[in-house]
Parts: sequence; structure tokens; C-alpha cells
Amino acid sequence: MKSLMLFLLVLSTSLPASAQESEWHKLSVEAVSLYQQKQYDRAVEVTKNALQIAEQTKGPDHLEVALSLNTLGTLYIAQRQYAQAEPILKRALAIREKALGPDHPDVSQSLSNLASLYQEQNQYALAEPLLKRSLAIREKTIGPDDPKVAITLNNLATIYQDQGHYAQAESMLKRALKIRENALGPNHPDVAQSLDNLASLYRAERQYTQAESLLKRALAIREKVLGPDHPDVSTILNNLAMIYQDQGQYAQAEPLLKRALAIREKILGPNHPGVAQILENLAALFRKTGREVDAKNLEKRVVAIRATKL
Repeated sequence: MKSLMLFLLVLSTSLPASAQESEWHKLSVEAVSLYQQKQYDRAVEVTKNALQIAEQTKGPDHLEVALSLNTLGTLYIAQRQYAQAEPILKRALAIREKALGPDHPDVSQSLSNLASLYQEQNQYALAEPLLKRSLAIREKTIGPDDPKVAITLNNLATIYQDQGHYAQAESMLKRALKIRENALGPNHPDVAQSLDNLASLYRAERQYTQAESLLKRALAIREKVLGPDHPDVSTILNNLAMIYQDQGQYAQAEPLLKRALAIREKILGPNHPGVAQILENLAALFRKTGREVDAKNLEKRVVAIRATKL
């Protein structure tokens, strides 16, 4: 299970004091927007510009530098550029601990993102203590029922699920879902994320009926709130297709994968890594249904896309 959620700070919309600070603020907001749209290459470029401004105007240990570093590190994680991400996230954490103290919510954010880096590489022994510390800080400073606590619970649950500790993972995922439903309402996109995460656990346990029900609810939420062609809708379509494919229900899986592919090609472009993921799943379906030529053609596209990202 690799459904991690990374923390990006929401910037204030109040006007900055100077022209340079205004430019840093504008670039930082733009970077977060690009991250949410999965336009990672452009977001990296924008964030580097923001980081340079912050370092030149505020000095290397300023909190604005830490924020830009945090954003840059999360972008590198999203691109699987882990070696680049680690020193950046460690530097952001060190700045925040020194400036804010060890128990500040922003320190918790940095701990969670550094843990996510290690989780992505299956380095659970490094990730788990960071997340537990992050969770303790958040529960103490913002309360046990804040939606940000749900993010940390989700990420901690991934550690347990990836190691087959399903009971521990389920408890945390259900708590995260309850927090979000109570705090945000039953039809919030973050509720859909929790439903998707819990469905992933049930799929791992082959509890397909439960997983299917959760994913259908998540799909309905995202289509209503985000629109039918949002990349997050394609993620649910893909995951629902995998439930059917696991059970040999290929006729139900195929249209979902094709729709997910069309969404990602339209929104992200034909050569985005997210497109390669859907192509790979669709190729596997073609192979299982005896369409070898079609499968090979899709796999060639996957290789070509991933070669451009090396």
C-alpha cells in the first residue's frame, strides 16, 4: 500500500510586506497548485525560484526557506527522486526544530514528510518512529480529532499494512475516516481518500465486497466534488478496476481502466508517469484476456514514458 499523503502548508492570503516577499509568496502558492495538479516538473522549477528568493532575502535558516525546502522535498518524493529529497527534507526539519522547538506542528509536518520518503523506499524502521513522534506532536498541539491527525494516521497505517499487520492498519484507517467524516462532512474529498485507503487494505485481505463498496462511495464523492475528469477520479477508477481484475471480472475492469487512461492523458498529457501506471494495468488485463499484441503495444508505451523520466 503506497497511498501516502504529504504535508504542504497552506499559505496566508494576506499581502506580503515587500515586493520580494510578494514574489516568494506568489511562487509558493503556484508551486502548491502545480503539485496538486501533478505538474511536478514545473512545480520543481517554481519552487527552486521561491527557495532562491527566500535564501537571498531572509537567510539560509529562515522559516520561509524551510517551507520552500519542504515543498521541494515533497515534489522529489512524488517523482521518486529520493536521493535528492532526503537532504532537503532533513534541512527543513533542522531549521524548524531550531526556530520553533521540537514540539511545534510545523516540525510534525517535516517529520511526516521525511517518514514518507522512507516509507516509499520500504525503510519502515526509519519511518515508524518519525511518524509516531509526528502523531504525538499533533495530538498534543491541535487535538486528537483534527484532520491533520488523520493524515499521520493514514501514513502510519501504510507501514503496518505494507508489513502485513492488517489489524493495526485497519484500526488507524478507520479512526482517520471517522475524524474526517466528523470534521469535514461525509462528502469531502479527504473522506474519499480515507475510503480509498481502507479499500486498499481490504483488497490486500481479499475482502473484495467491502473494498468495492468503499471505492464506489469514494468515486461518487470525487465525481461530485472534483468533476468527472479530475486525476483523482482516475485513481479511484483504476483501483476499482483492480478489484474486478483480481476476481477475474475483466469485462467490468476494462471500461474503468480505459476511462482512467483517457482522463490522465487529457489532464496530465500522454507521457506522464501516471499514464504509464494505467497503461501497465490495462496491458496486464489484455494479456489475461488473450490479447497479446495489444498488451505488447501498451507495454512499449510504458517503457518509452518511463525512459524519458530517467
